[in-house]
Amino acid sequence: MPGVIRPLHILWNELIGFFFAVFALAILASFAKGVYDFKGDQSSLFRLILMGVAFLVMAAYGLQSYFKARKIGKS
Repeated sequence: MPGVIRPLHILWNELIGFFFAVFALAILASFAKGVYDFKGDQSSLFRLILMGVAFLVMAAYGLQSYFKARKIGKS
């Protein structure tokens, strides 16, 4: 059974990392559009800050999941 669980665990972490990376890229595209349409008011600035934080969180989770999968694969 451990011969099946370990590859599934690696695959799970890689898939989760991929989905978080896709979400991060979608947020980054929205962030770029928000910068282009920036009007200088507080709501636009708050929206940009919120998208920036969301991008960082999604990208960090994606990278963490990918590196965790590599660590499991090496052990």
